[in-house]
Amino acid sequence: MKRFALSTATLALMLAGCAVGPDFHAPAPPATASFTRDTTTATPAATAAPGGAGGGAQHFVAASTAPRAWWTQFGSPALDQLVDAALAASPTLDSARAKLVQARENYNAQAGATQFPSIDARLSGTRQKVDLASFGINSVPNPQPFTLYDASVSVSYVFDIFGANRRALEATLAQVDYAAYELEAARLSVAGNVVSAAVRRASLRRQIELTQQLIDAQSHQLSIMEKRLAAGGIADIDVRSQRTLLAQTRASLPPLATQLAQTDHQLAILLGVEPSSMQYAAQLDALSLDTLKLPDTVALTLPSTLARERPDIRAAEALLHQASANVGVATANLYPQISLSAGAGTERTRVADLLDGLNVWNIGLGITQPLFRGGELHAKKRGSEAALNAALADYRQTVLQALQQVADSLRALQDDALELQSRNDAAREAQANATTAYARYSAGGVSEFNLIDAQRAALQTSLDRTRAQADRLADTAALYQALGGAALPDKTAQ
Repeated sequence: MKRFALSTATLALMLAGCAVGPDFHAPAPPATASFTRDTTTATPAATAAPGGAGGGAQHFVAASTAPRAWWTQFGSPALDQLVDAALAASPTLDSARAKLVQARENYNAQAGATQFPSIDARLSGTRQKVDLASFGINSVPNPQPFTLYDASVSVSYVFDIFGANRRALEATLAQVDYAAYELEAARLSVAGNVVSAAVRRASLRRQIELTQQLIDAQSHQLSIMEKRLAAGGIADIDVRSQRTLLAQTRASLPPLATQLAQTDHQLAILLGVEPSSMQYAAQLDALSLDTLKLPDTVALTLPSTLARERPDIRAAEALLHQASANVGVATANLYPQISLSAGAGTERTRVADLLDGLNVWNIGLGITQPLFRGGELHAKKRGSEAALNAALADYRQTVLQALQQVADSLRALQDDALELQSRNDAAREAQANATTAYARYSAGGVSEFNLIDAQRAALQTSLDRTRAQADRLADTAALYQALGGAALPDKTAQ
């Protein structure tokens, strides 16, 4: 028996480095060098230069890594403060951090349970009575009831010959990686949402201001037209048309105010405060399209770099790793499992005698080989292989969606510049017309109505240009986020 135990232990040590199932290798990154069809290189040259506020050309430069803390590229201290506050106080990030700690502790627990022997101490006392007659002894009187005290230490260990425990631990470690990348993805999402909401808030504030000025101009026009109607200078239908136009413009103001309030509420939640809180009122009031600088140089990485840096892609890769390790677990469960157990202790009828020496010991070796489980183990192995194929498909889908988001953002930035150029041309011409109308009105060449009409047209073009300018800022932020630009290290998760 001793020779058998020694041989088994020796075999276990020899096979300790053997783990069945596939060894995980990260999928190859995308081989393409560009994100869109309209360029053969990863970086398009530049966008158009529309002119005016926020109308400079954006140049794309090749970079080895995506920019960190990319929101600082917009040159707004107020925006930087809001993003930093959100990264520190967002409940979403608190949840992600706690899940990462949970995953790490689950790994530590499993590592302790599988990599080391289990050692347990036991102390008990049992009151007993022995009936000697039940053993066929009738000539000796039964002893009085007595207390049996037991103190023992037991050791058990399962030899991981075929790597079931190691593969399971590998899968748990992949879950830790997944939680870490999910935290990084959440930080990127929170930062992107704050920047997007900040740009939208600045745009809405400008739109509300211009819309109110437009309402004032149209109201003034209506007042002039009503006086001309009373004097018989114009037809009633002209006045009704002006009233309709004014009512339509007024109707556009409440939805803008609602959107502004909803954006403020969204920012409050991202910052981890109640919608009614005034804690960040100063930073919010400091946000405007004039204080948000459009980055004139945008760093653009290769698609292969994107696959290495985007946290959602790395999270999908971690799930793929976990699925691969689970195949190894299911495969190892088809093979024998060998366990060793031992124990030593003392049993006495008096507590004071427990330390006199050991009088009870045991040692055991167990081998379990599944013979018939109704196809359970083979079915689990096939199921784990199917899960691995599904995880690989999910990974590929995540990569393709990431490439699409970058391609969409690049295309949007090109078109945003062209739209802003047209809006800027229209606004410039409308403003020139308003300036000319003012000069002619001062000289008595045109009526006040015509002057106001020219000013109204200039306001309308400014309103359209504001939307185009905000879209350019928002799409730039979307490109940075799509590239997986990392936040600064999360010290609270270290």
